[in-house]
Amino acid sequence: MTTPAPVTPPAQPPGRRRAELELVVAAAVPLAPGIRQLTLVASDGARLPSHPPGANLGLRWRPGRINSYSLTGDGDSPAAYQVSVLNVDGGAGGSAWAHALREGTRVGAIAPRSGFIPAAKARRHLLIAGGIGITPLLSHARWHVRWKNDFALYYVHRKGRAPHLDELRDLCGDRLHRYESRDALWADLGPALTRQPLGTQLYACGPLAMIDAVTTKAGALHWPGRRIRFEAFAAAAEGPRLPFRAALTESARQIEVTAGETLLEALERAGLDVPSMCRQGVCGECRTAVASGRADHRDLVLSAAEKAAGQWIMPCVSRAAAEDGKDGEHGELELRL
Repeated sequence: MTTPAPVTPPAQPPGRRRAELELVVAAAVPLAPGIRQLTLVASDGARLPSHPPGANLGLRWRPGRINSYSLTGDGDSPAAYQVSVLNVDGGAGGSAWAHALREGTRVGAIAPRSGFIPAAKARRHLLIAGGIGITPLLSHARWHVRWKNDFALYYVHRKGRAPHLDELRDLCGDRLHRYESRDALWADLGPALTRQPLGTQLYACGPLAMIDAVTTKAGALHWPGRRIRFEAFAAAAEGPRLPFRAALTESARQIEVTAGETLLEALERAGLDVPSMCRQGVCGECRTAVASGRADHRDLVLSAAEKAAGQWIMPCVSRAAAEDGKDGEHGELELRL
């Protein structure tokens, strides 16, 4: 998968816990087959924390588990948060829980954060969304309309399954380009990628196959990596698991990570409280500093440059890399924990 340059870092420093919120479901309505919109307000009726475009909200759906959902509304001191949730067949159960919520239910949450922020100084913004990946880009479109930025939105979805379509039409006008097949999308998007003015920023959100196609095509057309940003709505790829050791510099401890567990699970087993949400390598919440050692990066958050620098690891999916010349034997990671 082609990986772009680092995106704007989250406003929340890695490893620091975000504020806890108590929300109440004000409305829960279907938007399209299998997609439900939740409107959430503060339990005390107060205004909610502001957030930038592309931010996500973490909802606690069972003890120790948090699912992250993109906020679709205006983030300027909002009276309510809105998220649109796709019911994922065969998932862990978070989306089914969200679809079962009813008006008046209290929900624990953590304050919004964004690692998918619009580039404020870009000359033009090219937004590409696939399916439920429209949700963060809807908030981008609101921001661009508000600040009168030059942008276009390319939106591909299954037939009859286009959440927020009427809202997008009203908001974007002729800047919205909508498609019901990948071939139709690429008939327009392929040429569009060749004629964008210098200084255009590209954003993609949706299935991994779509993101890979977009970033690969843009790279082949010599788009600078720093001009490409994406957010994946899928789990990171799995790989072989071998046992390894993690040394913790701040607590002077040694943690043995078995082949059957993730580094994050091993740290939790040892009593460490590591911030985490998706546990799939896509949200970045568990980002942990590496003091030494080489990581086998399997996440979809760190850029190629960040992975090469070796300063961070996503312990929910990534592990220690095999030692040079020792096939099948993993080395040791030293973490700043």
